[in-house]
Amino acid sequence: MDFKLLSIIIPAYNEGKTIHFILDKIKQVELINDIQKEIIIVNDFSNDDTDEAVSRYMVANPLLNIQYFKHEFNQGKGAALHTGISKATGEYLIIQDADLEYDPAEYNKLLRPIVNGFADVVYGSRFIGGNAHRILFYWHTIGNKFLTALSNAFTNLNLSDMETCYKLFNTKTIQSIKFKEKRFGFEPEVTAKISRVPKIRIYEVGISYYGRTFEDGKKIGWKDGFRAIYCILKYNIFK
Repeated sequence: MDFKLLSIIIPAYNEGKTIHFILDKIKQVELINDIQKEIIIVNDFSNDDTDEAVSRYMVANPLLNIQYFKHEFNQGKGAALHTGISKATGEYLIIQDADLEYDPAEYNKLLRPIVNGFADVVYGSRFIGGNAHRILFYWHTIGNKFLTALSNAFTNLNLSDMETCYKLFNTKTIQSIKFKEKRFGFEPEVTAKISRVPKIRIYEVGISYYGRTFEDGKKIGWKDGFRAIYCILKYNIFK
């Protein structure tokens, strides 16, 4: 399948220290089939210098296709994704965190099932393949696998990593879905809703993972895990 533009959605909250690193990585990536990049940054009312960092980067890289949006108050990662998805103009879009946990050099891994005509949606799994993974929190891993298994039980999918950041969607398809979750409940909500799209073809590929500690700025906690359980039940049982 031929398409010309990939929209890269970046929700950003207090990422002023690192966002230029991830933008540099995105800039360096050459996508297969000469696919071009549209970078959509949504600043979720950061209280650090994220706004200044993005503005400086845009001035220094005028040829890079960056669209920048700012929330008037903090709403959460999910809300930033809602904004970014609504602004996307590429035929496909991918979600990219503003930190350095996921490597944009692996976009082509997710794109290949799309351009080869096999997939409509591709998830990048941290738990399959022989890729590099930083060794961090045992209970986070157990929690992620539990949430994925619970989600699979309702969606009848066999995903290995429902909570992954790297999700690649057909833009028109994802824009046609109405989302409600404004924080970390977005992951189980989008999985539940995308699984019900008629004849949707969902693929999964192995990716690397360079995880952050809480000292590094990791934001998700145990309360978000309980919210994810609630969202799995809400968007599957009470659909």
